[in-house]
Order: sequence, then C-alpha cells, then structure tokens
Amino acid sequence: MELEEQLAILRRGADEILLEDELRVRLQQGLPLRIKAGFDPTAPDLHLGHTVLLNKMRQFQDLGHHVIFIIGDFTGRIGDPTGKTVTRPPLTEEDIQANAATYREQVFRILDPKATEVVFNSSWTDELGAAGMVQLAARHTVARMLEREDFNKRYSSRQPIAIHEFLYPLIQGHDSVVLKSDVELGGTDQKFNLLVGRELQKQYGQPPQVILTMPILEGLDGVQKMSKSLGNYIGVRDAPDDMFGKVMSISDVLMWRYYELLSWRPLADIAGLRAGAESGERNPRDVKFELAEELVARFHGAGAGERARQNFEARFQRHQLPDDLPEVTVRASADGLPLPNLLKEAGLVGSTSEARSMLRQGAVRLDGERVEDVELRFAPGSRHVVQVGKRRVARVVVI
Repeated sequence: MELEEQLAILRRGADEILLEDELRVRLQQGLPLRIKAGFDPTAPDLHLGHTVLLNKMRQFQDLGHHVIFIIGDFTGRIGDPTGKTVTRPPLTEEDIQANAATYREQVFRILDPKATEVVFNSSWTDELGAAGMVQLAARHTVARMLEREDFNKRYSSRQPIAIHEFLYPLIQGHDSVVLKSDVELGGTDQKFNLLVGRELQKQYGQPPQVILTMPILEGLDGVQKMSKSLGNYIGVRDAPDDMFGKVMSISDVLMWRYYELLSWRPLADIAGLRAGAESGERNPRDVKFELAEELVARFHGAGAGERARQNFEARFQRHQLPDDLPEVTVRASADGLPLPNLLKEAGLVGSTSEARSMLRQGAVRLDGERVEDVELRFAPGSRHVVQVGKRRVARVVVI
C-alpha cells in the first residue's frame, strides 16, 4: 500500500499524531513498527469506548505492524490519576488478576491473535525494586508533573496529591522504554503520560515514540465518557439483543460519532449515509439499524447481528409503535431522575403513586423490556422509548 494510503487509514478518527513526520519516516523504512497500548484491568469488562483504541491497533496490524497489548496489572495497583480530582483507591491484587483474566478473550474479538503480543507490565516493573524506582523517579521533576492539568488544578485548590500518583506516568513511560515502542496509542486524556514515555526514551538513548491520540467516546447519554460506573456503556460481552438495543437508543446526532470511531465502513460510505439521512432520502432509524447490526456482528458473528435486528424489529415495529412517537423532555438533577418521577413528568401517569403501581403490575416497558425497579434513575442526556400499558407510549429525553 502506498504511504499516503497508509497515513489516511491511520489518521481516520485520530485526534492528534505527534509527530506525523516521524511516523512518515518510520513507515517509509518498511519495517514492522512496534505499536503499544496499555489497559489497566480496573473492571472485568471492556466496553466500546475501549474499542476505539483497539480498532486503531487492528488497523496497524492490517498494515503489517506488531501490536503490543499491555495489561497494566502494576499500574492498576496505583490507579490512573488522569482526570481525577481525588486520589483513587488502589485495586487489590485479587481484583486485578480476576479482571485481567477476562481481557485476553475480549480483545481478540478485534485484534489478530497472530500479530498481537500480550504482556503484563508487572513482569518488568516488579524487577525494578526500590533502587530502580528511585532512579526512575530521578528522571522527572515535580515542576514538570505539575504542568499536567489535573495535578495543577488539585495543587492550586489545595486538594491532596499522593506521591505514588506521580509514579503512574513515569511507570507508563518506562513501559515504552522496556518495549522499545515505535508508536504509543492512547485517549486524548492520556497525552501527558504518552509524552513522558517519549521523553524517557530520549533519556535512555532510544528513538522517541510517535504518539497517536484517539477521541474519548461518549456514552449512551451523549454527554459523559462511556463508563461502566456511569451506566452509560455498551459492553463488548453484552448479549446481542442488549447490544443492539443500546446502540438503537443513542441519539441520531451521536450515531455519526459512533460511525466514525467504531464502524469499519469507509468514510465515503458514511458520508453518503449522512447525506441521505439529512436530505430525507434515508430514515435515520434505518441507518442506525445498519450500525447496530455491524457492531453486534463484530462481537458475536454475522448471524447474531441479523438475528438481533430481527428481534428488535419484532419487539418494537411489530408491536405497532409508530415512528413518529411524541418526544417528551424531562429534567433531571445531577444524581438522576427516579423512574416513577420520569413517568409522571412525561405525562404517562397521573402521579408517582400510580407509576409505582404500574411498575408493580409489570405494565411498564423501557425500550421494549419490562421494568419493575422503582429505584432506577436516569442521568441527563439519556433517551428511551417508555411505554405504560398498551396505549401510553413516548420517546423520553432526559436533560
């Protein structure tokens, strides 16, 4: 493949490449590059937000390069301070190992096992010992650490910063030195950490790695980053019908973001779909069907994608829910809106007591699924098809 074609593939969806001229030179050499990305096993399941990086790693593999998938079992003990306003509690060794055990199976739903090296960063970091850690810490200054935005904000507002948090970017950077990485991938929020790796490689006499950052994928609410703790995620191991339904629940605006960052379709095809939707030639719902089917097929097989679509259509369209459902907007506080209040504010019931009664009777459906949990809360930015009984139904948008 011509150099410019390769660069076009690698630029797709990327936020920044530092430095692209250096990447160009390395690609021209024609040798397989060592592509590094790390994932701390802070939870047992990967979600589609993680696959933004995994997709880019797969693109490097398809171009003939060697991918190194780092399971950050050592860095996970520290807890990544990126974007945090308080010190994160370190995970236990048991939690880390249990979570890490699930990652191999999940990543190979995207990555090519034959072109992927899976490593644990404890295998070399444990060997550093106290003396090695002190020597590593001596290669960076407190002033440089405080240039990092989240550290600077905490320092300025007199919020505590634990000493071990300063070690996180150093250890991540040391991974690059050990692995002699040519390119490191990360989210836009990881830029500082990636630059530390580049600087450490220079100090160790290595060619500095190229940095490629990818955008942070918004969750189902379209506002906050996809996160299991926020409940706005689509898990790689979600059941096909659940995955399909979650994709269908995103807004029409967010759909294009998901297409760009998650779909394998050529950008020209996506542009055509968008033009058709905006001109009225294509129903955005049908375009979203194609995205949902593609994603389910990727993680569960082509047949699963088609079956999930059929099941979704059976639940919604054949139950004669009209395409032009009334859309109702309700307001929620920062801690979310309880389901009974949502039903009342949306005009689907007369009171919260009636809402609780209907929930107990199993007469409430959320995106086609019966729901009975009166404690369920909805964050701003979420949107759902809500049905009470057979006749009262609306598309509810929470702001």
